[in-house]
Parts: sequence; C-alpha cells; structure tokens
Amino acid sequence: MVDGTNTHKDMLGRSSLISVQQALDILLGLLVEIKVAAESIPLTEAFDRVLAEPINSPVNLPTEARSTMDGFAVRAVDTFGASQSAPCYLNITGEVKMGEAPQGEIPQGCCYKIPTGGLLPSGADGVVMLEQTVPVDETMIEIVKGVGSGVNVIAKGEDIGLGEEALAAGRLLRPQDVGLLAGLGVVEVKVFKRVRVGILATGDEIIAHTKVPKPGQIRNINSLALAGQVRRAGGVSIDYPIVSDQEDIFLPALKQAVQENDIVLFSGGSSVGVRDLGEQVIQALGPPGILVHGVTLKPGKPVLIGMSDTTPIFGLPGHPVSAMVCFDFFVRPAMESLSGQMRQAEIPSPWVEAKLTRNLNSAPGRRDVVRVKLMKENDIWYADPILGKSGSISTLSRAHGYFQIDEDSQGVTENTTIKVYLYI
Repeated sequence: MVDGTNTHKDMLGRSSLISVQQALDILLGLLVEIKVAAESIPLTEAFDRVLAEPINSPVNLPTEARSTMDGFAVRAVDTFGASQSAPCYLNITGEVKMGEAPQGEIPQGCCYKIPTGGLLPSGADGVVMLEQTVPVDETMIEIVKGVGSGVNVIAKGEDIGLGEEALAAGRLLRPQDVGLLAGLGVVEVKVFKRVRVGILATGDEIIAHTKVPKPGQIRNINSLALAGQVRRAGGVSIDYPIVSDQEDIFLPALKQAVQENDIVLFSGGSSVGVRDLGEQVIQALGPPGILVHGVTLKPGKPVLIGMSDTTPIFGLPGHPVSAMVCFDFFVRPAMESLSGQMRQAEIPSPWVEAKLTRNLNSAPGRRDVVRVKLMKENDIWYADPILGKSGSISTLSRAHGYFQIDEDSQGVTENTTIKVYLYI
C-alpha cells in the first residue's frame, strides 16, 4: 500500500500483505536522497560515526621507508646467493635508532643494525632478519640467507600514498579507521549527525516499568528495549510519555515527535481494532502518509510504515518480540540510510553456521524469523529453536541469535545447516 491507496482488504480490514523486501524497497526508495545534517568533530570523538565526505591522504604513509623486522639493513645485491653452506660476510658500520634519522650511507659490503620500524638508511634496499645472521664479532656478521630488494621493508607511501582515498564517504568509523586517520595526521573529520529517533508507547493499558500493574495493565517494555536498539544502531533515542489511545491525545503527541526527530517509532496501534488509531493519525500528518500496513513476516506482520514529509514513522506491533524484529528489518535500514552509512548488505552481520535440532514448518509466502539458542558439541554448532509467542520477551533474552525461513519454503528439517545471525 502506497500513499494510502488500498488495493485489497483481508477479512480483518487490512490491505494485502507485501513481502519484507517490497516494504524495504518502498521505504528506502523514498529515503535515498534524504540525509541528516553533517558536522565537524575532533578525531578523538569519531568512533562509530559515519563519514560525510571522503578523506584523501594528506601524506605518504609511511613517510619514509621502514624496516618490518629486527635485523640488518643491507644492499640486497651484497647478499645474493648467501646460504648456510656459502654465507656472505658484511661489516657493521652503523646502527639505526628508533626516533632518530639514520646517519650516513651504507657502503658496499656493509650493513646497519636496525630495529622493527626503524628508518631505512640511505643506500639500503632490504633487511636481513636477525635470525638469518650469525655474529662473527662486534663489527661483522655472517649472512646465511640472501634477501631481494624490498624484502622486510615497507616502502614510502606503500601503506597509503599521498592524495590516495583513505576512506570513502559513508564509512562507519571503526577503531582501525580512526587509527589510520591518526596516522595520517587528521585531527578533525566531517561526519553525519547521529539520527534522532523519537519513541512513543501507546495504549491505555501501558504503565511505566517502575510501577506495579493493576489487573489489565502492562509494564512498558518496548520503550526501553527499542531505545537500546537505537543506541546499538548508532542513533540517539528520545523517550516520550506513554500516549493514550485517543486521537485528540495521540495526534498532537505524534506530531510533536515528528517535528523533533529524524525518525519516529510508536509501539502498539498497528494492529486492526477500533482503538488502534496509528493509520489514521499518520494520514492526518500529511503526505506521503501510509506506505505499508502489513508484511509477510512472522513475528511482525502488522507493522505500519509511513512518512510525514521527510520523516519516516513506524507503527511497531505492541508485542515486544514483534516490535524488536521489525526494528531490525525496517527501522535499522532506515537509520543507516538517513545517517549516510553504506548499506548493511555491504557489511555482513556476524553469523555462524549451525545444525538445526528439530523440524520446523512454515507457511509458504511468509518469512519466519526463528530465535535459537546455540550449543557446541564436538566442534559443531547446533541451533535449538526457542519457541514462544511474540509477547514473550524472555524468548529474545534467552536467544543467541535467529535464522530465517524464506517465503518460498514450507519449513526446514532437522540437521539442516542454517545461518544463524547473532544478537550482539
């Protein structure tokens, strides 16, 4: 369903369900040109931020040729043919010290002592490892294995050359990326701001998790759980008060959240029912309006996806497991798109292969997300399904990960090797 146009209604009044991929295509197609603003920050604060522009190397790295081994800097030609049975002999005429430029030039038939990381002296083009030498005395060594030019040496600019692209725009900066930029002398980077995600829990039956529920009341699980997912995805979560199932209260609250955030989530209000006003409220906020209402996903079928101007709005199912599954499948990709991050498909999620411990059936045309607990026996991982209803948050807490049964499958048999995506 796009722009609020219903093509077909099921028995409960819902529009026809669409696949997870179709829903993603609709959503991400509208977000492709939308990005949060950029800001410049010190490199020391850049971990887990997304680059807003490419960074080209301002220097050669390394700035000079260096040794990659402890040993002796040599003219490689002086060692050609050296072996255990026919060693060659070189005079030690100097020493390279860390933090200092080497003095002089290595004459023919001579060598310098050099540590790992030491600058290569003038005239040298290779390094003989310490283990491949035998001391004759303090002024001479015996070399039992020759080296070629460039062996055990990292050349000037070999790591990265002056002007070469060091990191592309859209890169999520990992510790090693920040280390590279530090090595290049970069002190400030331009990154996208963190995506702000407003979170509302809806329903007259929902109370704060700090309170004792009366009969018919439920503690607010989703706001805290979703906030944790937002932070894990690199965003900033903004928690709003619990909203009543009344349009005159729900609409202004959602409107305020849309004005103050890049993405808005509300949990509950996405299922069919006279008290569930999510669809009407999103439509009331203006175009594009409703994009998707219902996908072929279990758990998570009744998810609601819409937009008000450039702000995505997600009506997540009230059941915690469904809400968190929908976050992973729809909200996280939307956050990555708005943040300018490279698509997650290019950076695979951590996973392991495991053998399924039992048969599982699935309805054709529906994608099933099955939580599993991992066990290892004789160096083989086994995945034991954790079965439970979508309101049972403990099933997620006990799970190490999940696997998917695709839409074109009617189930998976015991001992089938599956790919388990890990909850980390």
